[in-house]
Formats: sequence, structure tokens, C-alpha cells
Amino acid sequence: MFKIDELLKGNTYPGRGIIIGCSPDGKKAVTAYFIMGRSVNSRNRVFVPADDGIRTEAHDPALMVDPSLIIYHPVRITDKELIVTNGDQTDTIRDFIQKGSSFEQALETRCFEPDEPNFTPRISGIISFAGGAFSYKLSILKSCDDKGTDCNRFTFAYAPVAGLGHFLHTYVGDGSPIPSFVGEPEPVDVDNDIDSYTAKLWDSLNEDNKVSLYVNFTDPADGSSETRIVNKNK
Repeated sequence: MFKIDELLKGNTYPGRGIIIGCSPDGKKAVTAYFIMGRSVNSRNRVFVPADDGIRTEAHDPALMVDPSLIIYHPVRITDKELIVTNGDQTDTIRDFIQKGSSFEQALETRCFEPDEPNFTPRISGIISFAGGAFSYKLSILKSCDDKGTDCNRFTFAYAPVAGLGHFLHTYVGDGSPIPSFVGEPEPVDVDNDIDSYTAKLWDSLNEDNKVSLYVNFTDPADGSSETRIVNKNK
């Protein structure tokens, strides 16, 4: 297991990142999602609450150039799921599940982002709640080569283990083009306290590149939850 603060401090540009896991006391499903940015357009964002999760908004609408890959709902919460992604595939997953299909079937219809030469991976996660317990999956859709020839799809399914989370992010570091994430989601530590965990994550992200952070702790026994949102643009 890696220490999440050490992983984040050692990477100036992980891009967008999802962490899902189980609190050390075994009582909470833990979710975190952060965005980073290098361009003015990417940095000009904030997370705001929505009725069923959160959405991104332009901090200064006058600076928004192309909203297509910037404005979306990173988190959608239904009666039985919490869905978190780095793009509008959040809605694709929700819509497929509501029609009786699966997480994997939804993502078969999607691909990496059309932002050549980076071909940014689409990363997605879902927590499924049932019978006072939960399980979760993570997915990454990434280009099979540096030309965007085709899309490779990987899904990882997990049973919760107290104190363990899994971290999936879009990039392994900064560069031009930016190198995509490789391998399995990284096993990382999680906390019992949402405020200390939020502070640890936010303080560990690169100061120049971090933009926004969302953290959610949900008790599967009764469905109660707590959420924290941190935005660099205030």
C-alpha cells in the first residue's frame, strides 16, 4: 500500500484522479476526485454542488474557450450508486444503469478524449450499495498507441477492505505529450475522518496545477453521507 500524500507529492501532474476505498474502521465508503490544469481554460474551473452530486463551472465565464471537455458532472449519485468520472461519461454510465445495463456496457460506447496528441484517458468509478454493504469498480479507457488508432478498455472490480483505497489517474506525470497512466489502480491509504483526509489530499497536490477537489464519505448501513469541496478559485 502506498501513502497517498507521498504519491501525490511525487507527481507534479497526475491530471485528474479518482480514489475509492473503505475507511479504516470499515464503516464508510470513501470517494475522492480531483482535477488539475496547465492551461488557462483548464484552470478556470470550480466544483459546485448539484442535486445529485457535483458539476464543474467556469470560474470566469469570459475566459472559457472550449467547454466540451471542461464542463461536465464528475459525480452523479443515485439510490444505489455513486458514479464518478473525469468527463461526461458520468451521464452515460448513469443512463445505462437506469435502463438495466452495466457499468462495462456503458463504457463500451465511449473512448479516450479527442485531445490529440495527449489522447487523455477517460477514467471512471462506481460504488454499488446493497444490503448495507458496498463494492466498487474502476475503469480506464485509453489509446492503444500514440496515434489514437483504437481504444483499450480496462475494468477493475474490488470488494472493500478496511483502510484500503485504489487510486486511478489520467497521467503518470507532466510532459509533452502528457504520458498516460499505465498499470492497475494504485493501492493507497484512506482515513476515518473526512476533514483530515480532504486536507491531506489538497495539501499534497501540486500548488501550481491543482484546481478542485471533491471528497465523499458514505455510510452504506444507513445511506448517510458527508461531502467536502475545495476550489483553488474562490
